[in-house]
Amino acid sequence: MSGGEAAAGVRAEGAVTVRVPAKVNVQLAVGAARPDGFHDLANVFLAVGLHDEITVTPADELRVTCAGPDAHQVPLDATNLAARAAIALAERHGIEPRVHIHIDKDIPVAGGMAGGSADGAGALLACDALWSLGSTEAELLAICAELGSDVPFSLLGGAALGVGRGERLTPLDVGGTFHWVFAVADGGLSTPAVYAEFDRLTAAADVPPPAADPALLAALSAGDATALAATLTNDLQPAALSLRPSLATTLATGTAAGALAALVSGSGPTTAFLTKDEESAAAVAEALLASGNCRTARVTSAPAAGARVIS
Repeated sequence: MSGGEAAAGVRAEGAVTVRVPAKVNVQLAVGAARPDGFHDLANVFLAVGLHDEITVTPADELRVTCAGPDAHQVPLDATNLAARAAIALAERHGIEPRVHIHIDKDIPVAGGMAGGSADGAGALLACDALWSLGSTEAELLAICAELGSDVPFSLLGGAALGVGRGERLTPLDVGGTFHWVFAVADGGLSTPAVYAEFDRLTAAADVPPPAADPALLAALSAGDATALAATLTNDLQPAALSLRPSLATTLATGTAAGALAALVSGSGPTTAFLTKDEESAAAVAEALLASGNCRTARVTSAPAAGARVIS
């Protein structure tokens, strides 16, 4: 949407709504801890069809509200990435962030699917439209990178390779539709805690520099689910399983039900199951729910578009 279209929408409605997707990491290669505490990554992101919707309206002061599954777990103060995005954009343009940000949650909270990052990207795009700023994609991506490692991809969507902390993106071709099931566990896993456990588990190892797997990139480009399944990797999975051993049972349940491959999504505790088609995805979801090993199972597909103004 252009700045002119955004401005027209604001004048007509006084509100802007942005839809923004969740992600799965089809490859998460993690390097050793750097002196600044971060890790170099080769992070192959794939946006999936679970979405949050962010609505911004003019207000006397910055305010955040949230509704949807596990909304009570979402911080409503200035630590929320959506609030931080509004503040960062306003500061860049010398204005006050007088806006009410409402988050309709559908992406699992603290589930390793970048829900908080999605909200940050969504709020940034929505506020840019509400305030008729007309920022370029490059300008918005620069702010996203300041907000967090996953935020730039939430803005772009599709598929991309992220390097550095994951914030430096190269878009990737995807040659077809991939079918997924996501098993949502009770409670969350702290991303910093999972990285700390990764550091503990690899303390005596020679951790190689992270690099994207050419076979995985080729499978994405070809739209070949079987080939992609053979190349899915997540270097954080052993750490997530160490902190939450019950996830191993969930992974085994989905695989036994016919998933082509299973892995922990990002830092967890959501687990992701790649299936050959929509019918197989439904069967895997049914088995996961029947097992009692997860709170819910969501069927969806990928790739999905990035953050988009929808009203």
